[in-house]
Amino acid sequence: MSSSAVSGIVFIVLICGALLGALVRNLVHTSKLDEDSREIIRLGTGLLGTLAALVLGLLIASAKGSYDTQLGQVRKLTGDVVLLDVLLAQYGPDAHAARTLLRAAIAQVADTIWRENSSNAATKGPFRTTAAGEGAFAKIQELEPQNDAQRAFKARAIDVSTDVLRTRAFLFEQAGSAIPAPFLAVLIFWLAIIFMSFCLFARLNTTVIVVLVILAVSVSGAIFLMLDLSEPFTGALRVSSVPLRSALAPLGP
Repeated sequence: MSSSAVSGIVFIVLICGALLGALVRNLVHTSKLDEDSREIIRLGTGLLGTLAALVLGLLIASAKGSYDTQLGQVRKLTGDVVLLDVLLAQYGPDAHAARTLLRAAIAQVADTIWRENSSNAATKGPFRTTAAGEGAFAKIQELEPQNDAQRAFKARAIDVSTDVLRTRAFLFEQAGSAIPAPFLAVLIFWLAIIFMSFCLFARLNTTVIVVLVILAVSVSGAIFLMLDLSEPFTGALRVSSVPLRSALAPLGP
């Protein structure tokens, strides 16, 4: 489910919680409760508010950490690809085929990471290297150095290509949301109870309704940002694929 859909559900749940609180107020006549009962309800909702704030902060920190980690890996992947192409260019004309396949491999890798030009079903399953990527690595292995400089370039190119594959596997392993569903469900439940408590002792009027809507929009917006950060390759806050796609200039004839 998308971040916007989840945040919309959160908004509806919070408003329903507030309406349920107003209904309970009318049925139970909470305005007639003694001061001790009111104090217990206030303390209980205060405790839930503290717990909700702690969990929300933990989830936001987890989502931000996941976003920063994967952004760093994408930057590393881009840098390694540029370095690999430079090494192959310095090797000489014999590496032209490997450089051509490398450009095709980068386009396929970007499509897979950002789920572009493919369906969601095609991105699920075990990790697989691309055909162009395997071909580029095979071409590097097949290079026959004629001097010490070419031998050094080939050895370094093999090391860098291995790093590229390792980084790609890491991004595959990190794919998906960093927010555990049970944490999110419990958090939404607590928030609904808190919104319910808002209307237990206050009569609904225009001012109260406007404030409740603003609060619900704010909370659901925070949930949206948190979920969007946890999936850096989809959504409004996704990492751009342009730097990786445009890292290598087209080869001349």
